[in-house]
Amino acid sequence: MALIEIRAASREFPGRGRGSTPVLALDRVDLDVQESEILGIVGYSGAGKSTLLRLINALDQPTSGTVTVDGSVVSTLKERQLLPVRAEIGMIFQQFNLLSSRTVWGNVAYPLQVAKVPKAEHQGRISELLHFVGLADKAHAYPNELSGGQKQRVGIARALATNPKILLADEPTSALDPQTTDEVLALLRRVNEELGITIVLITHEMEVVRTLAHTVAVMEEGRIVEQGPVFDLFANPQHVATKRFVSTLVEQGPPEHARARLRERHEGRFITLSLRDDSVTPSDVFAQLIERGVRFELIHGGIEDVNGRTFGHLTLSLTGDRVDEAVTAVSAMVETTEVP
Repeated sequence: MALIEIRAASREFPGRGRGSTPVLALDRVDLDVQESEILGIVGYSGAGKSTLLRLINALDQPTSGTVTVDGSVVSTLKERQLLPVRAEIGMIFQQFNLLSSRTVWGNVAYPLQVAKVPKAEHQGRISELLHFVGLADKAHAYPNELSGGQKQRVGIARALATNPKILLADEPTSALDPQTTDEVLALLRRVNEELGITIVLITHEMEVVRTLAHTVAVMEEGRIVEQGPVFDLFANPQHVATKRFVSTLVEQGPPEHARARLRERHEGRFITLSLRDDSVTPSDVFAQLIERGVRFELIHGGIEDVNGRTFGHLTLSLTGDRVDEAVTAVSAMVETTEVP
């Protein structure tokens, strides 16, 4: 049984103004999240990501369908019954949501106070968490004295205070610079690997998904249009929305507006190689071309690493007497696409 199970969940909001059409924010969503998994939910603004996250911690309820968290059907529970379920769910936010009047120590203490954890246990737990996130020396600082990355580390420590099974992350790095983003993602990976906590994060950045997630769900107009292991969706996206997101990291081929410029600079026949497995490397392909005396230039594309596996798209310009033969040989090894 999955730790989180969502079945045919829809969420409809009233339209603005009398007689206006209701807004369907989620449309019959099915989703499973396994224990100790990191799931990335990707979509543009208005896709339904935040609404889906709010169903998991029962801050909102589906209009229809069910949401089950760790065996409890949270979509049917009353507010009092939700308290122990929510204690198992931590939350981190895009804008940190720290209490400005409290120190770092006080911010991490807050959920312990709300959960009525005995005060005698606070010091050990808070000290442990601040060391875990690398902020032991900032215990008595206030949020306005911290950098964005430090604030997010406090947010993570606060979310972990009550030993949750699940961590929900709402755009946790979108307010951070690239270096700080890498540091926060590395910390979240430690949360998952060392503490075994299941993470569900929503983002519009595929780099975040590539770096951190095990699986990904792509949302558009309130529906999950594609989902699966991160490598599979990156290497072979099916839905147009997924292709659009993946192209932000590695384009499948040179865009139309760039082809004329490439033609001016390079002669020969253009083909794009799609490499989706370590069993065939660029060197294997190049060896086939060299063996047939075909000259080649790499004119577009790149290779990415996803969970230790590589994929990418390389566009080559080929010249020589045996180009047709070489393309036939290469096409037997990897997927090739002619570039017009």
